[in-house]
Amino acid sequence: MGRTYEEELKFIEQKSPFNWQIKKGFVPNMKVEGTFYVNDKLQQLMFDELKQSCISGGYGGFLPGVKQIGNVAALPGIVGKSIGLPDIHSGYGFAIGNVAAFDMADRNAVVSPGGVGFDINCGVRLLRTNLFEKDVLPIKEQLAQSLFDHIPVGVGSKGIIPMTARDLEETLEMGMDWSLREGYIWAEDKEHCEEYGRMLNADPSKVSSRAKKRGLPQLGTLGAGNHYAEIQVVDEIYNKFAASKMGIEEKGQVCVMIHCGSRGLGHQVATDALVAMEKAMKRDNIEVNDRQLACAHIQSQEGQDYLKGMAAAANYAWVNRSSMTFLCRQSFAKMFNTTPDDLDMHMIYDVSHNIAKIEEHFIDGKQKTLLVHRKGSTRAFPPHHPLIPVDYQLSGQPVLIGGTMGTCSYVLTGTEHGMQETFGSTCHGAGRALSRSKSRRNIAYTDVLDKLKRDGISIRIASPKLVMEEVRTIFPYFLRD
Repeated sequence: MGRTYEEELKFIEQKSPFNWQIKKGFVPNMKVEGTFYVNDKLQQLMFDELKQSCISGGYGGFLPGVKQIGNVAALPGIVGKSIGLPDIHSGYGFAIGNVAAFDMADRNAVVSPGGVGFDINCGVRLLRTNLFEKDVLPIKEQLAQSLFDHIPVGVGSKGIIPMTARDLEETLEMGMDWSLREGYIWAEDKEHCEEYGRMLNADPSKVSSRAKKRGLPQLGTLGAGNHYAEIQVVDEIYNKFAASKMGIEEKGQVCVMIHCGSRGLGHQVATDALVAMEKAMKRDNIEVNDRQLACAHIQSQEGQDYLKGMAAAANYAWVNRSSMTFLCRQSFAKMFNTTPDDLDMHMIYDVSHNIAKIEEHFIDGKQKTLLVHRKGSTRAFPPHHPLIPVDYQLSGQPVLIGGTMGTCSYVLTGTEHGMQETFGSTCHGAGRALSRSKSRRNIAYTDVLDKLKRDGISIRIASPKLVMEEVRTIFPYFLRD
């Protein structure tokens, strides 16, 4: 017999206006406490979700986000806290917007594909230009169509970047070094990307032939779901120093944001790992509160195989975004009859938000080597951190956060306070107020398109009916898959 909603609330305590603590005992076997950050509106959503689960025993096929934070806090080897960021909502195993770190020195510590997600290294990159809104407005429909023509979109889209099986093996191993060698990116693009666009522990042999088969035709494609390529205009600058370091000089400047990941290849890598880890859990007697939290000891064969395969999928995702960056630059150059260089189409930064990385952090005053899972979470490192580019050492790492459809996105910078509170992590988008199924039932896609048109937003989509799925979700978009 489950607890009542009132009984559940006894384990949740408000620590500040925007921060709630989940006490040990909320779910069985919690090793650490949980915590989540929400404003008034998101707070209501979190607690409504919990209340609904007490009444019906489930929520949209997943446990409510607050329960998922607690279940992650029960995983072996977790340190600090299980953290829910402001855009948190229910996901597979881990909530989307959940951060958790595991001690590499603990033999029992685990890695869980649910803490990375199926779209490995789904992420966002931002390009700047020297164009202004007045330059784009007269041709915005043509420019939207040009982007749509250049970048393949939709569920079954196939890439136009020439790829052989050997090329695919090299992208999995080399990441953006492959893109640089083949002439698809500028050298400085690598400098403005997490991990310089390449995870060195990648091993293509840990990626199944089925995953490679799915990935071969999809490189350089936007895909489906909430992915987008969006032409944006700078609306407000709050920190001129940090903005100038990124080449964002004044209001009205045109930028391009691209959001996508590792497509079918990453999904298959995650699926394959979950199957292997379920067997490893039985062998090693690993118990979890939710079977979606399938995991393996970090140092086990299954754990290491996953991390190497995940790194290869991450490299693929960086090449995917890089290929679309190339196509985007070509589109703009064609429309304005000039070169991408003359348009100053430099990459500001590329952030990952579905990934696990080995990092150094302080726990109770002691420096530890941790495996940090970030699912629907953006790394946000402060000024002077050794893992951010030289260009941003004084301002802090650029953090890219998309708004909901038709609203503003944000470019932020990391802080030292964030390092202490959330392992240098923040949210990756606006969150989700409605599930995709509820959005489909309650919102007509024609209403969405009409609203965007009234707001002066031009849009190109592969499937109009998919629009209503994302209207209450994480990202805005100009070109929508």
